[in-house]
Amino acid sequence: MKTFDFVVIGSGIAGLTFALKASRFGEVAIITKRNLFESNTAYAQGGVACVTSTEDSFDLHLRDTIEAGAGLCDEVVARTIITEGPARIRELMELGVKFDERELPGGFKELDLTKEGGHSKRRVLHSQDATGREIEAKLVEAVRATNGITILEDHMAVDLITGGKLGFAVEDKVLGLYVLNCLTGRVETIRSGRVILATGGCGKVYLYTTNPDIATGDGVAMAWRAGATVANMEFIQFHPTCLYHHKERSFLISEALRGEGGVLKDARGEPFMHKYDSRKDLAPRDIVARAIDCEMKRTGAKCVYLDITHKPSTFVRDRFPMIYQRCLELGIDITSEPIPVVPAAHYQCGGVKTDINGQTSIPGLFAIGEVACTGLHGANRLASNSLLEGLVVAERAVRFIIAHPSSTRSTIVDLPEWESGDVQDIDELVVIYHNWDEIRRLMWDYVSIVRTDKRLRRASTRLRNLHSEIQEFYWNFKITRDLLELRNLTTVASLIVDSALSRRESRGLHYTLDYPDLDPVRFGKETLLHRF
Repeated sequence: MKTFDFVVIGSGIAGLTFALKASRFGEVAIITKRNLFESNTAYAQGGVACVTSTEDSFDLHLRDTIEAGAGLCDEVVARTIITEGPARIRELMELGVKFDERELPGGFKELDLTKEGGHSKRRVLHSQDATGREIEAKLVEAVRATNGITILEDHMAVDLITGGKLGFAVEDKVLGLYVLNCLTGRVETIRSGRVILATGGCGKVYLYTTNPDIATGDGVAMAWRAGATVANMEFIQFHPTCLYHHKERSFLISEALRGEGGVLKDARGEPFMHKYDSRKDLAPRDIVARAIDCEMKRTGAKCVYLDITHKPSTFVRDRFPMIYQRCLELGIDITSEPIPVVPAAHYQCGGVKTDINGQTSIPGLFAIGEVACTGLHGANRLASNSLLEGLVVAERAVRFIIAHPSSTRSTIVDLPEWESGDVQDIDELVVIYHNWDEIRRLMWDYVSIVRTDKRLRRASTRLRNLHSEIQEFYWNFKITRDLLELRNLTTVASLIVDSALSRRESRGLHYTLDYPDLDPVRFGKETLLHRF
């Protein structure tokens, strides 16, 4: 049985930052179900929102964040993350992360900041249109070069082990977890009193998403099964502009294109965002996604178009080389023709409920990054705030754990090994793939940008049946990564539906035709789900 001082599940910006900093205080294990580089962070195009310009201020960034969050942001949390952000950005740059710069008179340089929807100032640091890839590469390089970090690739966390699950009468704490070695099929037991969930979001619960295949809501599902409180899962952000093409169903067209002057147009080539918001194409994502959805339903079109052809072709190619190249490979020259786009599931604003230090309701269990709900994003995330949150909360989680050792250190006990029992190899993988497809389709049809109680109840009924089918599979067959991901998807889908049914108003990313107005009584009130 392996024992570590810290166990980090996930390998994005939050998890790797935590691991690097925690390695100074003990042995760290990083568990990642594929390779270390594969994470939501690596696919982030836009950048990191942070106050670095004299023309900007913390108060302006805070105001933009709170306005986007539609009455649900925790102002104390938001101010903390925003004000501590610059120091964390400097640390990234010290690791070798290179953000784009522009030349000034006299041979000087400054950060080349861009603007995205909902921002009143240019404050988004970027590395062309592959910011996440640049950050992830430097963090992975640093982690691999650091002593005291054990990297377990192709390992997937199955479930957390807590005192409550083992029947301890004392306070419930995290004691360790079960982990599937995806290469051998063996389930291993890992012991630790400090488990950090950094598993990212749940975009793959929807048929159309900008997320990679790993985004199956594993952390939220595990925390829920362990008894942790979950918050605000009804607020799933749909990115307004995912490339619409039959050969590429999850390629993001960065919001930075609109920040640099891109205009959304209908099939006739007419701009339409002025009909929905005075900020036009730079309105927050919830407004833009609903506007596109409305235009598509009104006209029967399969997509709308993002046009940046009025900008010089050299600027477009230099500023967005990855987007330009991928679109060109698919037969679309974005310097001379508009890009067909549709909304797609992008970011989970809710998650495992935590404080500003990543603490969950279970002692010893922390959640950082997209898997967590700190209160920063409220009912709608301000563009490019997510990477900043991951950096800041990872730092704070390490500081908290080291400053409060007695509250996060569990008594070392012998943990029961995993028992497979009399299970068989899965003989019909088609059942798993069919259920996976059904969940994603019903979530897209019934629980996406615009909702109704009737659709939500229909989704809830079918998900309960699917949960029973999947649980039967789970107990009767040898577990695999596909089966575990399906199990987690079903759990997270149900949490989204339950949360959506409980919020009888339209706020931020949750828009329902049955309750189209804001409910002033719900202002500032989270949706909290507890498992007893």
